[in-house]
Amino acid sequence: MKPAPFTYHAPQSRAALLALLAAHDDARLLAGGQSLVPLLNLRLAAPAHLIDLGGVPGLDGITRDGAILRVGAMTRQRTAERSAIVAEACPSLSEALLHVGVQQTRNRGTIGGSIAHMDPTAELPVVACATDAVLWLESLGGSRSLPFAQWSAGTLVTVIAPDEVLVRIDFPCWPAGHGWSFQEVTRRGESAAMVAVAALLTCDEAGRVVRSAIAVGGLAAAPQRVPAAEELLMGQHPDTGVIAAAGTAAAALPVEGDLYAPADYKQHLARVLTERTIRQALARARGAAHV
Repeated sequence: MKPAPFTYHAPQSRAALLALLAAHDDARLLAGGQSLVPLLNLRLAAPAHLIDLGGVPGLDGITRDGAILRVGAMTRQRTAERSAIVAEACPSLSEALLHVGVQQTRNRGTIGGSIAHMDPTAELPVVACATDAVLWLESLGGSRSLPFAQWSAGTLVTVIAPDEVLVRIDFPCWPAGHGWSFQEVTRRGESAAMVAVAALLTCDEAGRVVRSAIAVGGLAAAPQRVPAAEELLMGQHPDTGVIAAAGTAAAALPVEGDLYAPADYKQHLARVLTERTIRQALARARGAAHV
């Protein structure tokens, strides 16, 4: 199939971009196109206006500002995947990027495009959830920041206003020496995740967990944190029983079955992957090969 007719716009400045967004309510933004173009071809999306972000300067780039990793929304996924700054500041993001599609799609796909699209099976929103990322939006009326936890408004829907554009994602950096892990299960090795889990842990000198964050994607419209599992780990030298209890807490999250996996199977995956990510994050935090 071919897309429904639309008017194509290619702004060459941020001012021109924001003016177009203010002028057209029925517009979609084209970043990498890896998600939007198939939707257009299938006519699952039929905007009256398509605004290409490719010619707008200043929307990409990776910098570290103290304890914050700042990633421009138009930064290509492959660029972030290969970035030494990302690997040092937010290794969970580097690891998750290895699971996104294939190299060819990561060459075009963008960090902001994935987070703006909010596919329930996408990997990058899981990391954004686990790290408490902050999203920066701009319009002619000014800019505003939004915690990732407030971003989703349902499946493939966010709270972004029609005249706004996502310009940057800030990922808070965990301290050096923390442990991390990102794991997922797919139907095929390079397809979308049925369930994905990101875990971040910090241990003290005695090996006790002093900070933890666990996020699970694929169960519902948006990734979910697992506060019960995080609390179970705090102050502990997590043994098999504690880790199993954390996995059970993840399996108790609200879940929706779909065409590819019923709810009970997703709950099983959430439990197993949570246990695996905790073990790997602990091993990395403690600098050991095994836990």
